[in-house]
Amino acid sequence: MVQVLPQGRLAYGMQLPVQARSTLFAEGWEASAGPEDLVAVARAADRAGFAYVACCEHVAIPRRLAGAMGTAWYDPVATLSYLAAATERVRLLSHVAVVGLRHPLLGAKQYATLDRLSGGRLILGVGAGHVREEFEAVGVDFARRGALLDETIDALKVALGEEEFPEFKGEHFAFEGLGQAPRPVQTPRPPVWVGGSSPAAVRRAAMRGDGWLPQGDRRDRLPRQIATLRRVRAEAGVVEPIEIGAIAEPVYVGEPGWDVGRRTLAGTPERIAGSLREYAAMGVRQIQVRFRSRSRAELVAQIAAFGAEVGPLLND
Repeated sequence: MVQVLPQGRLAYGMQLPVQARSTLFAEGWEASAGPEDLVAVARAADRAGFAYVACCEHVAIPRRLAGAMGTAWYDPVATLSYLAAATERVRLLSHVAVVGLRHPLLGAKQYATLDRLSGGRLILGVGAGHVREEFEAVGVDFARRGALLDETIDALKVALGEEEFPEFKGEHFAFEGLGQAPRPVQTPRPPVWVGGSSPAAVRRAAMRGDGWLPQGDRRDRLPRQIATLRRVRAEAGVVEPIEIGAIAEPVYVGEPGWDVGRRTLAGTPERIAGSLREYAAMGVRQIQVRFRSRSRAELVAQIAAFGAEVGPLLND
């Protein structure tokens, strides 16, 4: 069993700003932000009791998508390693790494090193990817990315395990007699959380995941998705519990005094916590929050307010 969240409690984490600048979610101030802003936000989350900070992955964005997605996507291994040295407790999540783009021994080398450098704080979040041109550029079959990800997860679990000389044989990858060090700090291995909300992704999470990272499921859809995940997991004979996540609506603690959008959950700590506790009633173990903000200072203040005023109410 590979569980890292506090048992019986609703934990909270956040996707970092700056490292991904899609127009779908980035705030205006992030366009001119840089590494010092990332460090300040990660340290704020560390102080405020957040379970994790997260960084996403895209290798290269084609022109057809650059208008919406932007081209600024920080590498998760480099970014999370950098932030590991600036933080003490908060876990470091790749949300998500497109691990099918590289051989699992390459991925294992990177993420085992990150786990070692961070003192055992890695959560390896993985996903299938959705940008065809990224796969074509590195010579990976986009049409078969799902099956490739399944095998890559299996191979990574072996390669990130306790054996210095792991052995694996699959359709796409095979290795034996090859030693890798440093080994991860976490035993029997770092947790693997599977991202995505398509039927294939939910099934993958149920069959192979230590956790599930849904992508954009609204509240009314989550209970059905969770029920499907649990049914598939039980039918597959997987008895270990799974750490189920959710991405909450945008949050603003207090009265904003500016237009934060109609979907934003704003107001008193009691109101926000009461709303977020509804996720726990669905079976969610961790919520990922994104704060509305107009500056780094405002974001850091929001993180501090959430940790001090909302977090303690989540498990009342």
